[in-house]
Amino acid sequence: MASTNDLKNGMVLKLDGGQLWSVVEFQHVKPGKGPAFVRTKLKNVLSGKVVDKTFNAGVKVETATIDRRDMQFSYMDGEYFVFMDMDTYDQLMVDRKAVGDAANFLIEGFTASVAQYEGEVLYVELPAAVELTIQHTDPGVQGDRSTGGTKPATLETGYEIGVPLFITTGEKIKVDTRSGDYLGRVNS
Repeated sequence: MASTNDLKNGMVLKLDGGQLWSVVEFQHVKPGKGPAFVRTKLKNVLSGKVVDKTFNAGVKVETATIDRRDMQFSYMDGEYFVFMDMDTYDQLMVDRKAVGDAANFLIEGFTASVAQYEGEVLYVELPAAVELTIQHTDPGVQGDRSTGGTKPATLETGYEIGVPLFITTGEKIKVDTRSGDYLGRVNS
């Protein structure tokens, strides 16, 4: 348990019958008239839904301890992604639902942050950008060098993104894991 006066960004609260909410923003407000209160912006840990919630100052709220560990993606086992804890070498099987969109950018050997609560995997978070190789893209046609033109390209994970016309098969590029956007070439 913690007081609303102790809230910090990133803190996880257990509200509404056990749902986990992460504090995105908070603001202590002391109006000229009436009691002080805390205005917060909370994000549901599982669904990603963001809501605004106001608490009276000093009210007790239940906190949840989320165990975040950096783990290395090892391999796929059917519908499960197998991650290995690099400290203990324990293996953890994570289902596709918990991995979510991160599955589009995961290849063997990548390190990801795996968040668990009471032994249950909540989500898998990748770094903001990863480097992946273009598995296939059509060649750009001479004269297609106008600015802003894009073409589809398949990454080594099988995920398809839009890349500039000058990118060729076999090139290594940087991809934003949050939006799936092309960020640039990787200089080797």
